[in-house]
This record gives sequence, C-alpha cells and structure tokens, in this order.
Amino acid sequence: MAVLFATVVAALTLSVAAPAAADEVGLDEYDFRISGLVELADEPLEDVRLVIDGGGFSVEVLTGADGRWAVGVPVQGDYTVTLDETTLPDGIAVVQTTQEGDETPNSRDVNIGQSGSTVLNFFIGQGERNTVNLWDQIVDRFFNGLNFGLLLALAAIGLSLVFGTTGLSNFAHAELITFGALMALTFSTVVALPLWLALLIALILSAAFGWANDAGLWRPLRKRGVGLIPMMIVSIGLSLALRYVFQFFYGGETQQLPGATDSSFSIGAFGLSWVDVGSMALSVVVLLAVAFFLLRTRVGKATRAVSDNPALAAASGIDVDRVIRIVWILAGFLAGMSGIIWAYFRPGVGWDMGFQLLLLTFAAVTLGGLGTAFGALVGALIVGFFVEMSTLIIPSDTKYVGALIILILVLLVRPQGILGRKERIG
Repeated sequence: MAVLFATVVAALTLSVAAPAAADEVGLDEYDFRISGLVELADEPLEDVRLVIDGGGFSVEVLTGADGRWAVGVPVQGDYTVTLDETTLPDGIAVVQTTQEGDETPNSRDVNIGQSGSTVLNFFIGQGERNTVNLWDQIVDRFFNGLNFGLLLALAAIGLSLVFGTTGLSNFAHAELITFGALMALTFSTVVALPLWLALLIALILSAAFGWANDAGLWRPLRKRGVGLIPMMIVSIGLSLALRYVFQFFYGGETQQLPGATDSSFSIGAFGLSWVDVGSMALSVVVLLAVAFFLLRTRVGKATRAVSDNPALAAASGIDVDRVIRIVWILAGFLAGMSGIIWAYFRPGVGWDMGFQLLLLTFAAVTLGGLGTAFGALVGALIVGFFVEMSTLIIPSDTKYVGALIILILVLLVRPQGILGRKERIG
C-alpha cells in the first residue's frame, strides 16, 4: 500500500510539474508575480524554457514571440529562476555576470516583497556555454548522492524501527522530519540562540515529539486493539493535520537556517561547503552510534527481538511497551536530525519539506527490507546515489520517480527487499 500511495502521488506530482506551453502561467490563479525578458543583442528569443522554484512550489514557462514571460506564484518570498541553456540557439549562452549568491549565470535568485511582483531579465550573448566534463559531473553527483543518502538513512532507519516493532506504516513520519527543521529555525533565528545550542534543543524536542506521538496517540490505539490498516489511515490524517498546522504558524515561504548558503570551502573540480562536509561526518557518526546501540546494548538487542517476534519477546520477559517507547524517541531524534540536514542540503526550511522526502523514505525502507534498520541504511544509500547519478541521463525533474522505478524492479526480483528475509504467507 505504501508503494501504491507513493506511485499515485508521484504521478500527480509529474502531472502538475509538466512544462508550460505559453509565456504566461498561473497569473489568474495566484496573486504574486515574477516576469521578465530574454533577448539576444536587443532581439527577443522565443521558446526559451525557464524553471521557477521556491517554497516547495515549482513551475515552468516558455518565452513568447516577444521574449517575455510571466508566472504567478502562491506566496511572497525567495525564488530561484533557472534558464535552461539547452533551449537556447546553438553558439550562444548567458553572459551576464552572476549576482552575489547565484551559482551560475543562468540561475538567479529573486525576492517578492510588499509590491507583490518582481522582474528578472536574461541578456544573452555570443560565446561558449559553461560546461563541465563528464568525470567532474560524476564526482560531483557522487558526493551529492552520498550526502543525500546519509540524510535519507537517518529518516529511514527511524521509520523502519517503528514498522518493525509496531507494524505501523507511519505516513506522519514526514512531519517528524519537518518538526526538527522548524525547531532549529525557531531557536536559531527567532529566539536568536547560538546555532549549536539551537540545533541541540531542536534535536531534544524532536525526540520528545516522537515520544509524544506514541504516548498521545499510538499507544492508546494499540491498547484498544485497533488494526494496522485503520492506524495507517490515522497516520495519513495526522500527517495532513500537522502539515497545515506548521503552515499556519510558519507560513508558506521557504526560510534559511544560519550558514545554509555558505560556500567558502571547495575541493578540486567539485564544490563542497563546510556544511556539506560537517553534515556527512555527523550522519556517519550518528549511524555508527545507532548500529552500536542495536548490536551491543541490552535495549538494542531487545529492540531487535521485539522487531523479530513481539509475542516471543514479551514471553521472554522483555517490556515491549518500553522498547516501543524508546524506539519512538529514537525515531523522532533521527527524523529531526534528518530534517535539519535536509534544510541545509536543499537549502531552506518549509512547512511541507518532510513530505518531499516521504516517498523516498518509504522507498528506502521497502528496498532494504521492511523492519530492518540496516536494510533501511542500504536502501537509503542506493536511493540517494541513484537519485543524484540518474540526472546524468534523465531530466532532474524526474529523478525521484526514477528511484521508485528502481524500487519496483528490485522487488520483482527480491520481494522481501535486499536485507529482508523470506516469510511464509498463509
């Protein structure tokens, strides 16, 4: 059912994100506006593709015969406008100097303020496009895939442990991810605490939020004997409710954590910021700590026993409720950390950012083997690498769907997942 839900949502996402065929998109639907002009030596360029992203919103538009374009957007805030250089005529490229903070000449950041609209023009000239050779692209995507896979593993392991010990497919796990990032934003920018202290508080609150989820909702439902399917439906409702609560308090715009745009550190032909290096190192340390917890501690061994057979574990004297409570605390902690790292990787904090990771998290858990923490790690790394490396071949807009296709293909060959075990049905 998780894979079916993921496939349906992915199909809907693709249908919404289809390229526009006109030079004006969404002006009647939204109140805010971004517009501009694309021209070559004072001559307009037609059918040039632009992509506008920001705040979880994405739209595409083609320039008209007069070189002009305009899109409507749902909220005020920061957006990134990217010109697809492959749609330019041969032999020309964007030559205007980048603004501070822009990554490439064809990608610009804009802000919609109180006026409700902004203008961005691209002036094109003769010259060679900025290109990167294939090897440099592979290395760059390798490190991006590693970073993405590690942060995905943090979320997937918590989700897998919850499923293994309770049997619950928790669709509200996405909001645990979002909660961690929002708490980091609150204490670092609103309360203005030092960043290290704000992140520590955010992680503690994330763990507490995981415990509150179980104590306030899931434990009472388990005691009442509610089936797994009704509980899964409850988790979908909880996910929707929490998501719009987040939007109510934090708004729909994307906000940045301190240091999210730092690019002061680079290695060779590919760029890695200090934030990238620190997030990968922290992810590895935390994942090693989780492995030690599961393999070497008494509570960890009890967790594996409950995941393997709850009835037998209870008969052996293990306090199953206590183990489940600890698992929820750990899942909240890991999801909160994943959300913080995801906020730096995107970069940006948004009210629905966890939902953007949910399908890939379920894909990682299912690919690695349902209920196995180490399977979730392996699945997450595979998904992370595939998502980033696949952009060498397929458009970046479809890279997430490609990961779901890999999931389906692997399950056709090995239904129990990579590290899952075969079980008899019936």
